[in-house]
Amino acid sequence: MRKSRWKNLGWVLGIVILLLIAFFYGFVPWSLTKLITTNRFHYHDPNDGKTPLSWGMPFENVEFKSHDGILLKGWYVSADAGNGQKARGTIIYCHGLNRSRVEMLPMAQFGHTLGYDGLLFDFRHQGASGGGITSLGYWERLDAEAAVEEALVHERAPHPVILWGVSMGAAAALMAAAEDPQVDAVISDSTFLSFDRVIKHHYILVRGMIRRRWWWFPPLPSFPLVNEVIDWSASRAHFKPSDFDLEKAVERIGSRPILFVAVKGDVRMPPSIAEKLYSLAASPSKQIVIVPGHRHGEGFNEGREPYEKAVTAFLQSLQARKSSPAP
Repeated sequence: MRKSRWKNLGWVLGIVILLLIAFFYGFVPWSLTKLITTNRFHYHDPNDGKTPLSWGMPFENVEFKSHDGILLKGWYVSADAGNGQKARGTIIYCHGLNRSRVEMLPMAQFGHTLGYDGLLFDFRHQGASGGGITSLGYWERLDAEAAVEEALVHERAPHPVILWGVSMGAAAALMAAAEDPQVDAVISDSTFLSFDRVIKHHYILVRGMIRRRWWWFPPLPSFPLVNEVIDWSASRAHFKPSDFDLEKAVERIGSRPILFVAVKGDVRMPPSIAEKLYSLAASPSKQIVIVPGHRHGEGFNEGREPYEKAVTAFLQSLQARKSSPAP
């Protein structure tokens, strides 16, 4: 009788262990990949419901298709605003994950005061744009390239053309610049090094947070959970993880200038990432700034003064390159 009881208890424990394994290494990673790629979520933004006109900038609604046929929607802000002054260049604003073009309104207003045309748009599967998949910047690079074409061809926007991106938008901007020679410069704010490393880094952060809150929770090993999230996310978004590498993108951008921005207290995308990418950039006009703050992607709001100074100096260097005679 006692042996039978122990045997039944062993079966129950075995089933419970198998269910836990299936949950943590099956359901959890599969759900995370859905959250990353197909879930349509929008973080609240204090500028939700506003337009460039709310910031004193007349604009026109624009819509165009990405290079793989996805309809994108945005706003075009002309620098002259009817005063006859010629724009000093064009800035394409690229927002972050689970955001929309409204995130970039403060930056666009600043760029407008400096005399630059601006195009703000929603990436695929974000805001008012179409599409059913988010890829953290890999396919969004095609959206950024289409935005450049929309500005240059349909809006007859002037060079230099600068891609200004935050987080996912910075990843898309760097990837787009690596492919599109029409991009003259990039402002890369709080991006990552590669797809696989950003997933691994965030897993470590989440695991630490769970352990601090629930000390009794067993520390789950990264393998195979993290590998599953990487492979399944890339599979759902239809790209190879090895193809999504921002270090390689920076190297391919070559001599074109890049301004790297990082937030000093950002644990998600720490300054060491910007410093690493800066070391790989080949341009003699590359710049880097570490602004005060703690929240990821909030450098412009938390460290406004040094951020604006860095952008102003960076754009001035572009204008100097533009006006200097070719050798």
